[in-house]
Amino acid sequence: VAQIGRTLARGLGCNEDLIEAICLAHDLGHPPFGHTGETTLNSLMQDNGGYDHQKQTYRILTELERRYPEHPGLNLTYEVREGVVKHDTSYDVVDARDYCPEERGTLECQLSNLADEIAYNTSDLDDGLRAGILRPESVLELALARRVVASMGEDLGTIDLADELTRHRFIRRLVGTEVNDAIAATAEALQAQNVETLADLRALPGNVAWYSPELAAENQALKSFLYANFYRHYRVVRMASKADRIVRRLFDAFVTEPKQLPPATQQRAKIQPGGLYRAVCDYIAGMTDRFAVLEYKRLFDPDERV
Repeated sequence: VAQIGRTLARGLGCNEDLIEAICLAHDLGHPPFGHTGETTLNSLMQDNGGYDHQKQTYRILTELERRYPEHPGLNLTYEVREGVVKHDTSYDVVDARDYCPEERGTLECQLSNLADEIAYNTSDLDDGLRAGILRPESVLELALARRVVASMGEDLGTIDLADELTRHRFIRRLVGTEVNDAIAATAEALQAQNVETLADLRALPGNVAWYSPELAAENQALKSFLYANFYRHYRVVRMASKADRIVRRLFDAFVTEPKQLPPATQQRAKIQPGGLYRAVCDYIAGMTDRFAVLEYKRLFDPDERV
């Protein structure tokens, strides 16, 4: 996401450092197992404030991280925090109440949305092909895939997306196609809206960073394709069910016997708002997938060292 963000910023003459900071920080609140883990934690926390990864990201940046004696959180500029708070994609819920919600975010903030979606969709398409879950011939029925293949100078009838090097070439060209279109369409929108200052940008009724209408429609078709053929594939659903069980059992185990938590987390449970439930939620949310699986084994596998 950060790499794509910097490329978008460079193409439009934006602040590359700002967009990189937004991109690097925007998903810190994702729990293990991504959106599946988030759905599970939100369910478990329904009576205790719920769970949203974007709000959790903001808590990490402004409250949970401890790096300075003078204040909690990190030493970030308003623009970085605003960019994280106003991160707005189809997977995110925006709550910008303390950051002038009636104003558009900076162009760097808006471009980070595109960087996230480009990285998300292209990576998932790559993963689906590599895992053999997505059939190459079905992918090539997409208008966006046909556009990319044509730009590569390849023939639809002979290109083999099952071949590793060909797949890498295809995904690289797909990312480039998305980025080039977003830069051109955003530049055109800025000119059409007569945006000359940040105040002009903030006063607009909607975001200007977007794709051309043609690519926007093709991207929507790609998202629908991934949802139907990848996210709902039985192998992925099985993994999601495993993830749900792991998160639920970890949560129940720590709430039932808090002394199983690390000492620092036990201490936080006594003093922070939300008490034990929020402390347990924060602890699990900070895990990687692998650490969550390892913690699960430590708690429930008698042969695993604790």
